Amino acid sequence: MIKKPSAVTFWQAVGTRFLPFADAASVDLPLARILRLALFQVSVGIAAVLLNGTLNRVLIVELNTPTWIVALMIAIPLLVAPFRALVGYRSDTHRSVLGWRRVPYIWFGTLGQFGGLAIMPFALILITREDTFALGVGAACLSFLLTGAGMHVTQTAGLALATDIASEEKRPRVVALLYVMLLVGMMLASFTIGNLLGDFTATKLVQIIQGAAVLTMFLNIAALWKQEARNRNLTTSAKADPGFSKVWSSFTARPNAKRLLLSIGLGAMAFAMQDALLEPYGGEVLGLSVGSTTALTGAWAIGALIAFAHSGRQLSVGADPLRLAGLGAVAGIAAFLMTIFAAPLNSVPLLYAGAAVIGFGTGLFSVGTMIAAMGLAQKGSAGLALGAWGAVQASCAGAGIALGGLMRDGIAYIALQDGMGATLAYRATGYGSVYVFEILLLLVTLIVLGPVIGLNIEDREVTTKGFGLTEFPT
Repeated sequence: MIKKPSAVTFWQAVGTRFLPFADAASVDLPLARILRLALFQVSVGIAAVLLNGTLNRVLIVELNTPTWIVALMIAIPLLVAPFRALVGYRSDTHRSVLGWRRVPYIWFGTLGQFGGLAIMPFALILITREDTFALGVGAACLSFLLTGAGMHVTQTAGLALATDIASEEKRPRVVALLYVMLLVGMMLASFTIGNLLGDFTATKLVQIIQGAAVLTMFLNIAALWKQEARNRNLTTSAKADPGFSKVWSSFTARPNAKRLLLSIGLGAMAFAMQDALLEPYGGEVLGLSVGSTTALTGAWAIGALIAFAHSGRQLSVGADPLRLAGLGAVAGIAAFLMTIFAAPLNSVPLLYAGAAVIGFGTGLFSVGTMIAAMGLAQKGSAGLALGAWGAVQASCAGAGIALGGLMRDGIAYIALQDGMGATLAYRATGYGSVYVFEILLLLVTLIVLGPVIGLNIEDREVTTKGFGLTEFPT
């Protein structure tokens, strides 16, 4: 009698066939263990959707909080971003009698995520009352800071842990698979939250935030369970480690490093300025519901996944990663034009298409510049490399988010006061001005990136072989 394959066997076969970079699995590191480790990326994706998507729209549209205040709230977590390089370096050299390097950082990052989400519902309650508005804003800033800091620490140490437990041959594809799971987590979270908030009530929103806090703890504990082996010899060495400044100087002294980091920062700022504006734009200008605007983040994630798959195919046949990054910037210019014209055309499908193409452009730009920058990583400094990349990208993104909110509010105020003429006395003028500025930033990014496109960057052959995002931090 022939035994029929079990359901588990069937779904494992499906995952291996269709899941991007499922071939990262090996005998020592099976696919089930990799996917379990990826749960910390799912929790980060949920928090990102809440902070950058749902909450910023609710605060601006439903609670009438000034856009510049909300943009600053979203940017506050990124104050921690410049310290990602230091966090990564510390996790590389952590001293522990328990024998763990990465686990303590991931655990305290998880506590930060949980604490921030636990405070958020009470902050929202205080914001709804005039007499406690200032206190509510302060509490919201604290919750955003804790959640964002937790996300940064968890990701930096978590991805460094992935590089530790994977073999050198499989390492790029293992961490690439973790990044895919981050996008999948964001996509699923956005659609789930959007459906739950189809009929928006404050009570439902509070329940969702509280549920996300509890789910974060469960997901991250499951992700950590028996992943890092305890090695007291590695974490109690008496050998003095080189100073952070010396390691950092060596890291940034590599060929084309500064130009690459500058282009990464400019591109990150250009793509991030709309992070706090896209959902309020859909709600305020096109009249979309909370659930519908949250789905815009899902469209963004789908676009990013498509870009990721496309980059994998192109790089596997020897495409220039920086040329792909340039294509991502061009796609971003087209996406922002689509978003601008969605308002005068009153076209919701065009807005969704614009969100998807923004994700596509972001994905191409991120993958291309990361593959080019992977040569900056030195042996034994995975945490530092992760942190450096995240520091540049997240810091510039945070500055972009804050600048976008301030620009939107300032220009909208002038326009609605008839300071730009009757033609521009419209709510979409402030948003449109930000999108135009993002287009200009992407053009500057292309100018900075241009001279290094096609050049042989150090370790190019190593980084493009077996495509994957070896140290993708976000």
